[in-house]
Amino acid sequence: MDLYKKVEQFVQESSSKPDRHALRTVFWIKELYSQADKAMLIAAIAHDIQRAFKKDKLDGIRSNKKGFLDEKHIKYHQEKGAEIIGDFLKKQKAEDDLVNKVKMLVSKHEVGGSKEQNILKDADSISFFENNVDYFVEKLSIKVGKKEVRDKFNWMFERITSSKAKEIARVWYEDGMKRLED
Repeated sequence: MDLYKKVEQFVQESSSKPDRHALRTVFWIKELYSQADKAMLIAAIAHDIQRAFKKDKLDGIRSNKKGFLDEKHIKYHQEKGAEIIGDFLKKQKAEDDLVNKVKMLVSKHEVGGSKEQNILKDADSISFFENNVDYFVEKLSIKVGKKEVRDKFNWMFERITSSKAKEIARVWYEDGMKRLED
């Protein structure tokens, strides 16, 4: 089995349910960046691996008035995810350069920085809107409040770097925001 497939299997088996968001993040990486290499595809499938190792999916999210946008939570999510996937790749005897690049990408997938980190961030945002609007609007808005969900949607949309990615995500973003008004 090739390394990407091993990572995909690890991600899917670590999650409590099939992770369509991760799979679609890979799809959107390919759509946005035809030069994506194995490290980018592995980072895309594994970018949220930290969530599979949390006891409570909402643990830490409401740690302060920033809710989903808590900088400490975001930093922890990125860094812990990079550590988890890095350890997995090392156990698979992946080359150090590949491990380091995957960790670098995952460690900034929420905030971006380099060209490739920004592409991963954009693909993550598109997939977030494509796959999570219903859950956030119908369930999470009841649990944490519509304002926090609106703030999350705004942040996920505004962080998109490329105009192409923004246009792809726009229809789902606007639909989610409209549904939160009802």
